[in-house]
Amino acid sequence: MKQSRKVSNLKLNSEDRADVYWHLFLLNSSFALIVQLLDELAQSPIFKARYLREMRGLAQEVQLEINTALLSPLETVELNDWARFGEVRKAMEKRLRGTKPGE
Repeated sequence: MKQSRKVSNLKLNSEDRADVYWHLFLLNSSFALIVQLLDELAQSPIFKARYLREMRGLAQEVQLEINTALLSPLETVELNDWARFGEVRKAMEKRLRGTKPGE
């Protein structure tokens, strides 16, 4: 997927779409692991639990900022593709209605 293309004109094929969602999954799974590990480290007497809770909150804030930044253009692409493929379905339904006997 090229960065220089406008999001409103971008179309994803099934392979591109799977790749994007796989990377989003990996990204969010990584943040989940970071949060889990910070919680586990907070159980240790070596570290201050309050500090690690704050770090967990910061990690989650970054995760949400990244998700928001990435999901906004992805939503535009998904809605555009949905509309485009909806036109395919509408054309097929129109064709099928036109082939019915008596119409």
